[in-house]
Amino acid sequence: MKGSAGGSGKSPSFEMTWGSSASSGYCSDDDSGSEFEQYFTARTSLGRKPQIEAKTKKDEPVESKKQEWSVAEIQHKVKEYNSLIHGNLFMNMNRDGSYTGFVKVQFKLARPVSVPPPKKGPSRQEAGGKRTAGVKRRTSFYLPKDTSKHLHITSHTSARQVIEALLKKFTVVDNPAKFALFERRERHEQVYLRKISDEERPLRLRLETGPNEKLLSFVLKENETGEVNWHAFSMPELKNFMRILQREEEEHVKQIMQRYALARARMQEALPGSAPG
Repeated sequence: MKGSAGGSGKSPSFEMTWGSSASSGYCSDDDSGSEFEQYFTARTSLGRKPQIEAKTKKDEPVESKKQEWSVAEIQHKVKEYNSLIHGNLFMNMNRDGSYTGFVKVQFKLARPVSVPPPKKGPSRQEAGGKRTAGVKRRTSFYLPKDTSKHLHITSHTSARQVIEALLKKFTVVDNPAKFALFERRERHEQVYLRKISDEERPLRLRLETGPNEKLLSFVLKENETGEVNWHAFSMPELKNFMRILQREEEEHVKQIMQRYALARARMQEALPGSAPG
């Protein structure tokens, strides 16, 4: 993102941290209405419940300072910020008064994301000499819950540009409008979340707060509108979601039946005069 807002042609620096949990996904065929399905794992539930991050979570509007800083103020803040850094993720000043630095974004996505189909292979030749293009596939999967990434951005980089850069680095083809960047703050053993507007500059928030992740961290989540917009998914994706739900429902029913059968057997054994077996 360094070149997207600051005008530099240099490639951005990235650092990625993956969680240990496996992703769950499928591969669907979007060509001619036919379908090809491949499940990577079945460990993640489509309707999984969000985990509580702290004792209390609630939204709190936090207004960022609107006044612009002078070059001297920025230099002082950058110097103070770098004095608190224990690694090598320093901020740097530019001659024009802008500055560059790193922001870490953690992914907290409850729904799968989609990646583009693989590159088209050589066309196949059917009987009769008719040539057909390779099969198109679209893959959707859950990102591991502990996935995070460091982005090297400028002071002019907006929150919307950060979201677009994250999706690009993961080759996610979903509409960026489906996602939102949140700031997460911990105070008095409580966690506060605030949705960052598209025009806000995350690096400025990072600089004015300091490098402490408890005081401020960034989270990428779905841009909640009250309910899932199922119209945004293709027909093969929806069909595969139905298959996932059906298999999970069958497995859940099986587990419940086994649990009750075991409880029934133990109660029968405990009844006086019951014959063993």
